[in-house]
Amino acid sequence: MNDRLTSIITKTGDDGTTGLGDGSRISKSDIRIQAIGDVDELNSQLGLLVSNPSLPPDLAGLLQYAQHRLFDLGAELSVPGYASLTESHVSILEQAVQEHNTDLPPLREFILPGGCAQAAQAHVCRSVCRRAERSVVALNVAEPVSDAARHYLNRLSDCLFVVARVLNQRAEQSDIFWQAAAKKTVP
Repeated sequence: MNDRLTSIITKTGDDGTTGLGDGSRISKSDIRIQAIGDVDELNSQLGLLVSNPSLPPDLAGLLQYAQHRLFDLGAELSVPGYASLTESHVSILEQAVQEHNTDLPPLREFILPGGCAQAAQAHVCRSVCRRAERSVVALNVAEPVSDAARHYLNRLSDCLFVVARVLNQRAEQSDIFWQAAAKKTVP
């Protein structure tokens, strides 16, 4: 990486453009930059969750792994045509979901985001992940994005849902089940 990040203020973006990894410049309002920003926000939200010193080590390790892969995804998105993530990265998330879901009670109702503070933050991460996925899917309509990149975000949101439930379980806190409004008939 050399010293390319030593000059933080470059003023090159003052005109509303930003540089991609291939050296080209595009508008900061471009859908590609939206996708990159949403992935970055997800990584930041995960960083907040991982920073909690009482986060169980096995889950902290899984989430830090995801953070590294999200950085890979950001690199992939910043260089059109470049692919970094593979289906093996997706498989790691699938295995984690299966492993952690086995000890959870089956769900028969939707649950609200919440429970203990860590689980609530995991749900925030999950919803930001879904937004990042929507941005990447929208980008894929305009310009190809790797299947693995799209699959990774989809599995990560599933993983974060399970992580939230595991955190509640380990905190001996129940999931909060949705209570639908009473149905009224319209005359």
